[in-house]
Amino acid sequence: MNTRYNLRAIAAKAVAQVLDHGQSLSQLLPALQNALGDKDRALLQELCFGILRTLPQLEWIIKQLMAKPLTGKQRTVHYLLMVGIYQLLYTRIPPHAALAETVEGAVMLKMPQLKGLVNGVLRQFQRQQEELRAASEEQESRFLHPSWLMKRLQQAYPDHWQAIIEANNQRPPMWLRVNRLHHSREDYFALLAQEGITASPHPTLPDAVKLDIPCNVGRLPGFDRGWVTVQDASAQGCAPLLAPEPGEDILDLCAAPGGKTTHILELAPDARVTAVDIDRLRLARIEENLQRLGQHAQVLVGDGRQPGEWNQGRTWDRILLDAPCSATGVIRRHPDIKWLRRDRDIAELAALQQEILNATWPLLKPGGTLLYATCSILPEENGEQISAFLAGHADAGLVETGDAASPGRQCFPAPDEGDGFFYAKMIKSASPGISPRT
Repeated sequence: MNTRYNLRAIAAKAVAQVLDHGQSLSQLLPALQNALGDKDRALLQELCFGILRTLPQLEWIIKQLMAKPLTGKQRTVHYLLMVGIYQLLYTRIPPHAALAETVEGAVMLKMPQLKGLVNGVLRQFQRQQEELRAASEEQESRFLHPSWLMKRLQQAYPDHWQAIIEANNQRPPMWLRVNRLHHSREDYFALLAQEGITASPHPTLPDAVKLDIPCNVGRLPGFDRGWVTVQDASAQGCAPLLAPEPGEDILDLCAAPGGKTTHILELAPDARVTAVDIDRLRLARIEENLQRLGQHAQVLVGDGRQPGEWNQGRTWDRILLDAPCSATGVIRRHPDIKWLRRDRDIAELAALQQEILNATWPLLKPGGTLLYATCSILPEENGEQISAFLAGHADAGLVETGDAASPGRQCFPAPDEGDGFFYAKMIKSASPGISPRT
């Protein structure tokens, strides 16, 4: 392993790739972490995720400390300053170590002439830290969200938008899904206790377990043998709501990385499941999950807008459509979403969802069930989408999830709950010309 690296410089370059080049942390970090030791892998993730979680506050503080911003090739040093300030504000790293390593990062970024600037700005921040922290709490930047998203949340949820934003700004809980084919949840609690891992059950989801303190999957009993899967509680709500039965033909559309595919097979091991996704690279994640759990499903690359290219005329008893969306419900897990998304994206995503939903409905057998799901909290992608669909499809009936006035079930992120998520369960009329809603 190469030990001649500066972790703060690596973090600054990663943040630059997100903010200046539109790359996601989930794409960037694995390759960067492969070159690091275990301790540094965790620290790199903490720095990158933390900076993107608190970005507006860090930007405001730097603006108070510098007469003019760094631009052009020096912009990466701007992000290096964020790395330094974040460490001083939010980590237990001794300040002298944080300063020394961050200042040295300028050398690794091939800008040694800016070492003095980095040192001066960070030492000035140290002197004014409490004053600047208090002042930052009085700015709009304290919400840590882009203005366009705040406006959408305020408009959609005038009574509790602040609670949503506060939840988005927290660190996410770690939820597990116990594989009932191996153990009951109660038995798995006992296995966790033997490893010194404390956890609590979800009040309504029978397989969901929340760890009191997140841990590496290598510590989870039987993880490599498929006894348990890491999956957020809200995502775990999909398969029970879909209610798969043995022997049914089930389509999981937009299925990568396969967490819901494997959950369907845990609930109905004899079901014939096909998982389809447009991203060929992400299909490998489905295969990996199936292999770890000892399951089998047909895995296909395919565009949900063009089912004729991959479906071969089949019809399905049940369809899970985990539609592509803004991912505004999982910001606490992926804070870079706040800075990668744009306001204009929402209308484009809603149009894409509508196209996929309309193309998928004919694949459902009469009497069959389609579950539409997103990890979004925006009405345009969720309730409004389903209202428009129901208005245009007399053979579609909404069941178990809301009513005509408020279709679907909208979940919001919360400390002891799952992420933001939306479900709408619909059944196709078994008799042509007769609406299932009558």
